[in-house]
Amino acid sequence: MSCDSGAFIAIGSRLSGIPEVITLGLRPNFPDYSPLEREMIFRAGIILFPTLNYAQFFTTLGKKIFPSLETYLYADEKIKQSTLFFMLGIPHPRTRFYYHLHHRDILKDFSFPFIGKLARRSARGRGVFKIHDIDELNKYLQLTGIAYIQDFIPHREDLRVILINYEPVLAYRRIISEDNFRTNISQGGSFDFDNIPPEGLAAARDCARKCRFNDVGLDLIFFQGKWLVIEANMKYGRKGLKLKGLDLKEIMREKLLSGDLFLDENC
Repeated sequence: MSCDSGAFIAIGSRLSGIPEVITLGLRPNFPDYSPLEREMIFRAGIILFPTLNYAQFFTTLGKKIFPSLETYLYADEKIKQSTLFFMLGIPHPRTRFYYHLHHRDILKDFSFPFIGKLARRSARGRGVFKIHDIDELNKYLQLTGIAYIQDFIPHREDLRVILINYEPVLAYRRIISEDNFRTNISQGGSFDFDNIPPEGLAAARDCARKCRFNDVGLDLIFFQGKWLVIEANMKYGRKGLKLKGLDLKEIMREKLLSGDLFLDENC
């Protein structure tokens, strides 16, 4: 069965349970797929959720995939994201990276307080530190060989925009609790779904398209008259969706069946 017979082929499990999707599962060794499964993969017009393991191979073979290769390559890669934002001219807080031999240069470039992040593994606000003095800086540097240092942007809230195929499906303001500088719900922040600024949505849409992130949650802060993109989250939380009574799998299914999941569907 292939795409032109009414079924879509997926590798990862994100769409498992959707009747129109045949989920094959991830097998690290491609020959472990049966001859029939390999035929289904090669005949499919698009491969859904190919996983990082196969996204690059399918792209090299000229097969369409969802989400995009870029969505996989920049996931949990803050250094790469920041570099990409700067190269594309996307407004982003001043950020610099310091390898171990250059840690001494941090205080030449930044004044307290500033933000230090773990370049990876900093989801849900974990691995993000507001650094006020040299002792806190030293504690942070003990956690990482590559220092990711960013200007601290004073704010009471940020904007999370979830986009699927470059179009917002949900946006909400995340408001900081009194005793924290992070807006994440896991860090005590709260959600507000009202009065979402259209300019923020436009900035998120523009960033997603330029970066080719077509399944992403973008975090933005409005500062000094413009929207700054803080980071891209490919493993965005589902809490906001659940609070709004939205089912991500059903949203994906509707977009899949309507053709809206692809910019130029061939199926």
